[in-house]
Amino acid sequence: MNITLYSFLLTFIAGFSTMIGTLLIFIKTKTTKIIIGSLSFAAGVMFSVSILDLIPEAISLLKYKSYLEIPLIAIFMAIGMLFSISIDKYIPKEQNANHSGLFRVGLISMFAIIMHNIPEGIATFMATNTNISLGISLTVAIALHNIPEGISIAVPIYYSTKSRGKALLYTFISGMSEPLGALLAFLFLKPFMNDFIMGILMSIIAGIMIHIALYELLPESLKYNIKKLTYIFFIIGSIFMIINHFAF
Repeated sequence: MNITLYSFLLTFIAGFSTMIGTLLIFIKTKTTKIIIGSLSFAAGVMFSVSILDLIPEAISLLKYKSYLEIPLIAIFMAIGMLFSISIDKYIPKEQNANHSGLFRVGLISMFAIIMHNIPEGIATFMATNTNISLGISLTVAIALHNIPEGISIAVPIYYSTKSRGKALLYTFISGMSEPLGALLAFLFLKPFMNDFIMGILMSIIAGIMIHIALYELLPESLKYNIKKLTYIFFIIGSIFMIINHFAF
């Protein structure tokens, strides 16, 4: 198979794995424990991805800036958080939603994951073009952490709107941003991408995801007043990503 087509195929597989997270919306028993577990688990995943993957990757990409990499990362993480806060203000409320807070959490998660997936798609495409084995390893790792990211969109959207169609659509859109990143790399970005730009992007995305994990997903989960369950699933989500990080 042509290496370019193979690269696109891997990014599609990585992105489409997000849809596996939608399986939870087909569970017939509807309890608040599913909502709490899903939101908290996704928060743990997002937080751990930022701490274990995005920030270290940004440090690695910006290390040639001598001692400036940490201040640069801190500044652009803060920009990412402020950007997430400002976007939050413009997220519409679902008029027919039973839990409008959940609906907003689902939309914000979708936005964050799209922002996260586009650079991942670029990275997977570029890595596969350079080294197929590296591309495959990267695809497996991304696919595994995309599953709980799919949960963070599908579950709140479904439980707030009672529409599986909306939950599937929003999750699908976020997943397809992965091959979109590959397409952008192929058509436009290949000549312009460098370590500095990727490092800045990783820092901004880390800021966005930390904000969403700690100020959107966790608080929404805590509204259901089962704090022990919230923290247990947050830890489980974090452990899941720690295992994923060291396995790949």
